[in-house]
Amino acid sequence: MNDTSRRARYLVLVAAFLGWMFDGLEMGVFLLVAHPTLRDMMGEIAVDVSPDQFVGLWMGRITALFLIGAAMGGVVFGWLGDRIGRVRAMSLTILAYSGFTGLCYFAREPWQLGLFRFLAAFGMGGEWSLGVALVMEAWPRDKRPLLAGIIGAASNVGFALIAVFGLWLKVTQHNWRWVMVAGAAPALLALLVQWFVPESEQWKESVRKEGRARPLQEIFSSSLLVTTLLAIAFAAIALIGTWGSVQWLPVWADQLTGGTNPQAKAATQIVSGLGAVIGCLIGALFAGKFGRRPAYFGLCLLSVVLCQYLFRGVNEYGNTFLVLVFCIGGVTAAFYGWLPLYLPELFPTRVRATGQGVSFNSGRVLAAVGALTQGQLVSHYGGSYAQAGAVITLVYLVGLGLIWLAPETKNRPLPE
Repeated sequence: MNDTSRRARYLVLVAAFLGWMFDGLEMGVFLLVAHPTLRDMMGEIAVDVSPDQFVGLWMGRITALFLIGAAMGGVVFGWLGDRIGRVRAMSLTILAYSGFTGLCYFAREPWQLGLFRFLAAFGMGGEWSLGVALVMEAWPRDKRPLLAGIIGAASNVGFALIAVFGLWLKVTQHNWRWVMVAGAAPALLALLVQWFVPESEQWKESVRKEGRARPLQEIFSSSLLVTTLLAIAFAAIALIGTWGSVQWLPVWADQLTGGTNPQAKAATQIVSGLGAVIGCLIGALFAGKFGRRPAYFGLCLLSVVLCQYLFRGVNEYGNTFLVLVFCIGGVTAAFYGWLPLYLPELFPTRVRATGQGVSFNSGRVLAAVGALTQGQLVSHYGGSYAQAGAVITLVYLVGLGLIWLAPETKNRPLPE
């Protein structure tokens, strides 16, 4: 590999890592501010429910809007990436998610907050599929497991960083707006991506040989339909588990402390994020060594066991809670190291960004149903996040059987 190609590959990797890291930061911002934000907004609205029920209901709704926005963004920007190139489309996604996160500063009611989160998610959903396609097309096959782990870990680095910020700055009903303003900072990255990151040579070669693809039509054609549906299911199981319950752990920590320890939610988010960084790397490397199907099976098994133990066996904030949060953060996030390894191996170059975007982000639509269900369950169980989480995380049982219907792609080149 000459110096020029080496430089190009590392620029691609750095851009994708930073883009997905800031995605994680934007996702973590809302979890950090959700409780004080919604409590602040509740003061201006006449409601007949308890504060915990109000927060639970609106957090479920806003999370669902976020996931639907991400799903739509994944489809639109994935299609755009296959049409105009990965780099230009990725720059647009970063501008979208950073700009609309900053605009959350102006929200006065929960529905307004949900609208801005929906629009920010539009960019986040697109960035994942474009960054993954760009990296996997630039690097050789033997590096893919490590790179998938790095990309998967990136969002959790951002997730942990914003939690460290929250540990340093206690987020309250009086200062949460300024935290959202800080979320606009990644807009600068879009300019750097556009100026310095080279376009995928594999994509350009595909366009030269076959012309512009019709990616949406092709991924749902008879030759790829089963593959697409399975990919959606695998992403959905991971995302439902994460967004339907695990992402609520900081809010649950705040509830367990009665709101008397503002640092509890930040500490929970940090511990979960650190576990997730490690889990993403291990999950991808494990899949690289032992195969994609055994890795997914093992992650589903560990996830359901650990989540059931936490939600059914722990009822106070402390060391046991934090240790389990670390383990669960690692195991449930390891799927996000597995997905960027496996999904690119299922789709040919001309439709890869669209196939990944539709699969991962259609999973987010189903996860939105899980988030809404979690919000309803929290209300049904009188504000208990634990009982609701115990129900939602049973979704991992589905993955134990479903993965054996999919092809094993270990040691195979990316399909042309």
